[in-house]
Amino acid sequence: MSATTDEQHLPLHSKKKEKHPPGLYLLFLTEMWERFSYYGMRAILVLYLTKSLIEGGLGMNNKTAMLIYGIFTGTVYFMPLLGGYLSDRFLGRRLAITLGGITMAIGNFVLFSNQSETFLYLGLALLIIGNGFFKPNISTLVGELYGDNDPRRDAAFTIFYMGINIGAFFSPLIIGYISEDLLAQTVNGITEYGYRYGFLVSSIGMIIGQIIFNLLGNRYLGDIGKKPVGAPSKDEAGNKHTAPLTKKEKQRTAVIFILAAFVVFFWAGFEQAGASLTLYTEKFIDREIFGWTIPVSWFQSVNPAFIVLLAPLVSALWLKLSKSKRGDLPVPTKMAMGMILLGLGFGFLIIATLQTGSDPDHVVHKANLMFIIMTYLFHTLGELFLSPVGLSLVSRIAPVKLASLLMGVWLTSSGFANYLAGYLGTFTQSLGYLEVFALIGGVATVLGLILLTLSKKLVKMMD
Repeated sequence: MSATTDEQHLPLHSKKKEKHPPGLYLLFLTEMWERFSYYGMRAILVLYLTKSLIEGGLGMNNKTAMLIYGIFTGTVYFMPLLGGYLSDRFLGRRLAITLGGITMAIGNFVLFSNQSETFLYLGLALLIIGNGFFKPNISTLVGELYGDNDPRRDAAFTIFYMGINIGAFFSPLIIGYISEDLLAQTVNGITEYGYRYGFLVSSIGMIIGQIIFNLLGNRYLGDIGKKPVGAPSKDEAGNKHTAPLTKKEKQRTAVIFILAAFVVFFWAGFEQAGASLTLYTEKFIDREIFGWTIPVSWFQSVNPAFIVLLAPLVSALWLKLSKSKRGDLPVPTKMAMGMILLGLGFGFLIIATLQTGSDPDHVVHKANLMFIIMTYLFHTLGELFLSPVGLSLVSRIAPVKLASLLMGVWLTSSGFANYLAGYLGTFTQSLGYLEVFALIGGVATVLGLILLTLSKKLVKMMD
């Protein structure tokens, strides 16, 4: 038998350690197309809700539209709890990913097919359900490509994280252009936008990802994720029972919940990008370059652009540290550093607000563009130190029979964070931007230092 054939029959994690298994890049592409679909749909959703019927929308008022948007984006992060449970017990991860992808594609197609509130709610419900099956399982599969102590694991999740952000970067630009420019028609001074076709493109993107995943899954993933791992086993008498968690499994599960609690506040600060940071950028940042004003919405692409640029460098850093004498940094330490970097990012905003004040009607001097760019840079570094390694950790230490469920718990922290982010953002109107930015930055830094002191204890609990 040839060496090449022999290699194909080896376990994925036993191949050359310096290279990542090809299955990682398959999951990378699958996730990239799913995020293209999701972020493209999300970019035009509020516009679709608020534009009048003749303009290609549903004619809702801003308050109702924001309420629907908030409920949708929050529920998207809670549904993985149910999807993860069903995957662990009954479906298996591969089948769940396919069901989730197909359901989301249908959801976007429903939004495209009819311009009405009935089809809106039906389409959003399908998107929420599909995301619940897809999201916790794709991340868990990445972890299953590697052994428990494989030093490439954190670097792999950082590479995988690039897939999320490549999709997040391009989809608002492409789908926004199709909806608001390419397929927009102006008749008698009234513009009818092509938002429905934007949902169609999102559906097509999801289908492309599923075709890639299902055509190449057996070749590059083998049998990984095909069977449910948390189904009750049968004893000699044929009775079904579920083995209780061991003491160590309980400790590891506790670590996941503890770190998830810290992560809630990280994302609450980070998600100000879509709330208070956007409003501050619009009113207080000098966005002119050579006489041209940068659209506020374009700043939403700064973070994913930084992710794509910096993820390979951070991934290389983790690999280099893993080969050093002292070894790689513990995951809780990395996450603590991520929170501190988030706090430092708000430091740039504090300096900016000292120049501009918080009253949009009396702006004497707008802040330099680099203040907001540096904020996004540090927030992105914090994200890379915290989010992909957190996904990696959950996939490694979660009890096998609860792996997708606990990944759902991890993702649910983002749901709480989105609600908290909106609540914190409202205080910019009463307290002012300086006070809110200082509060979030200060608390993030303090929590990062607390997590740093807890790092050794948490490592001992999960080792």
